[in-house]
Amino acid sequence: MTTRRKLLGRQGEEAAAQYLEKNGYRILCRNYRCQLGEIDLIALDGDIIVFVEVRSRSGDLYGLAQESVTGRKQYKLRKLAWHYLKTNGKTGSACRFDVVAILFDIDSKVKRLEHIENAF
Repeated sequence: MTTRRKLLGRQGEEAAAQYLEKNGYRILCRNYRCQLGEIDLIALDGDIIVFVEVRSRSGDLYGLAQESVTGRKQYKLRKLAWHYLKTNGKTGSACRFDVVAILFDIDSKVKRLEHIENAF
């Protein structure tokens, strides 16, 4: 992954976290990692644990950012979420999967942010 793409990803995760906090979510974890991979953000929306996949793009030439959350990625996120819930003793908790898709303009400013609740 190029340095520019990594930076764009970090900017996207920061913008998503700020957006969620502004809208009443409490961020529990950023970049949760285990042997299975990584979840960008884990947040609380009331008493619901929300696993958030953040997708950032600098243009829409290759489609919308949210379209890149494929069935394979969804499967992986479900496994990661189960690992998080099991590891933290929260297997009975209500949870959902959201996607935050961000489009940046040429100056790296957020042009569009779309929050898709219960995306899959």
